[in-house]
Amino acid sequence: MSKLTHLDDQGAARMVDVTAKDVTEREAIAEGRILMDAKTLAMIVEGEHPKGDVLAVARVAGIMAAKKTHDLIPLCHALNLTSVKLALTPQDTPSSVHIEARCKLAGQTGVEMEALTAVSVAALTLYDMCKAVDKAMEITGVRLLEKKGGRSGHWQAEERDA
Repeated sequence: MSKLTHLDDQGAARMVDVTAKDVTEREAIAEGRILMDAKTLAMIVEGEHPKGDVLAVARVAGIMAAKKTHDLIPLCHALNLTSVKLALTPQDTPSSVHIEARCKLAGQTGVEMEALTAVSVAALTLYDMCKAVDKAMEITGVRLLEKKGGRSGHWQAEERDA
């Protein structure tokens, strides 16, 4: 089996060759948050945003981004995802929307990048749709929470203090 590296024998960038890897069930969960003014959050939660249901649009954008991660991240494999779920949960303290993405497939490589991309694009979509009323929004805490499957098995992030 070739080394799992993005560099070839001459040091040039390349896509990792996963040909010899077994197909296994794989799953990754990522999270992030977009902090905003309480008035912006209230507008979203109460359905009074001038652009409509911004959470629904952000959810679809995140799912679409997960499916196109290979077009966004150099040397990423094009994957046939079997499931992408996004949860966007408004939270009062701090005033924010928590975003969690869960991506699954049966394949030869993991889906961590797809889950992280889904969270990032969902947050960016919320920012784009709400920037007219709140330019000071902040995207924060984008990270991998858990991954399952593959040769390295199960990994889970440690809890962070709130």
